[in-house]
Amino acid sequence: MISSFFSKAKPIHFVVVSTLLMIAFILTKVFKTTLNYDVLEILKQILLFGVCIFSIFVFDFLSGKNDLTKSNSYKILFFSLFMVMMPQTFLNSKLLLANLFILFALRRIISIRTMRQVNKKVFDAAFWISLATLLSFWASLFYILIFAALLLYTVTDIKNWIIPFIGILTVAIISVCFLLLTNTDVLEYYSNINTAISFDFSMLNTIQIVVSSTVILSYFVWAVFFYVNNIKSKSKSYKPSYLLVLLAALIAITIIVISPEKSGAEFIFLFAPLSIIMANYIEIISENWFKEILIWILILVPVINLML
Repeated sequence: MISSFFSKAKPIHFVVVSTLLMIAFILTKVFKTTLNYDVLEILKQILLFGVCIFSIFVFDFLSGKNDLTKSNSYKILFFSLFMVMMPQTFLNSKLLLANLFILFALRRIISIRTMRQVNKKVFDAAFWISLATLLSFWASLFYILIFAALLLYTVTDIKNWIIPFIGILTVAIISVCFLLLTNTDVLEYYSNINTAISFDFSMLNTIQIVVSSTVILSYFVWAVFFYVNNIKSKSKSYKPSYLLVLLAALIAITIIVISPEKSGAEFIFLFAPLSIIMANYIEIISENWFKEILIWILILVPVINLML
């Protein structure tokens, strides 16, 4: 049974999810793109796949290090299955990289709980989110998480509330210097960043994306009620961390709604917080058959999509 296999954290689980991602990544590239099979292109695809795998490791580290789930591999299973369900994520290199930067930021934001090196963690979080913003403007909404964390963890030192702006300024200066060194028009570059808001979902009107997005959002709506109720049972020091995960999920959904370029790839920002929410939900389910159904639906949806 799959639920039993992933109920304890083991190294073999990384091999399984990595293999799953590799198969999905290759199939997506073969059937949805026209690649020039030269050395540079192959190297680029290997690096992109490396970003996918590294994202899994970073995600597992941030959730395990901060005790956001119990000692199991459900979280990385869900994360990989969500990516396979929405293979458009493999086609957008900017969003893949932006999501990795957001995971780095989440790791630093949630670790503020320890109240050690708060200023450094706040700076790092703002730095990573700023890098993500250069790749996808609406990733900037994750700045909200920094200030929410300072509020929830009751960080009162005013300096820590100013530091995020220093992190933003640092990335701005570095990016301007890089553009100048590469003889790129700075004003033109920043003016080309798409800051528009769009509620046009017509680009998502394919049966594969509709099916996948419906399942993903249904899982969120179903599990979030149990997740919120479960927060009440957490210790006072850990409640803010769980609230930040919920806020991250809500921010990700906001990005999905307002993003001007809707392809399905923008769902990637939702996968990490939703995987934590789903892992917490599946941990409290006593019926093994129901766990199996939840997991098998996520496995079968990509297969069904291939046949549609």
